[in-house]
Amino acid sequence: MDKDLLHILLADDDEGDRLLFIEAFEELNLKTKVYTVNDGVQLMEYLTQKAAPLPNILFLDLNMPRKNGLECLQEIKSNEHLKDISVVIYSTSASEKDIEDTYLYGAHVYIKKPNDFMALKQMLNKALKVIALYTRESYNKSEYLLTV
Repeated sequence: MDKDLLHILLADDDEGDRLLFIEAFEELNLKTKVYTVNDGVQLMEYLTQKAAPLPNILFLDLNMPRKNGLECLQEIKSNEHLKDISVVIYSTSASEKDIEDTYLYGAHVYIKKPNDFMALKQMLNKALKVIALYTRESYNKSEYLLTV
């Protein structure tokens, strides 16, 4: 794995959302490599492959077929090999229950998917900054739900 690149993985069943996500990172001009998977089953298969590089940051949709994001989050955080991956919830849901549950299960940031491309780029950039903070210093819950 290239140490200079930030490896990002998006798990999202919506093809349009995946394409916008990739385009947003391309326009942010950061040293990133973005991978995508279509659902929770593919995500867990990808993460448990020996040859696949583990992402530095996982953006995880909650509402996916076959295995939802909350199930994946629980599985990731209970796996000794995967538990240190930074997880950003990336969902259309703004449910207080979803926000609270994902926080309790160990996600680092919660993003409600913005409807505007510029807002998406701002949100992704902000998420990366919060993740950097989380990995360096004490982190508190007030930084969990990101808004633009």
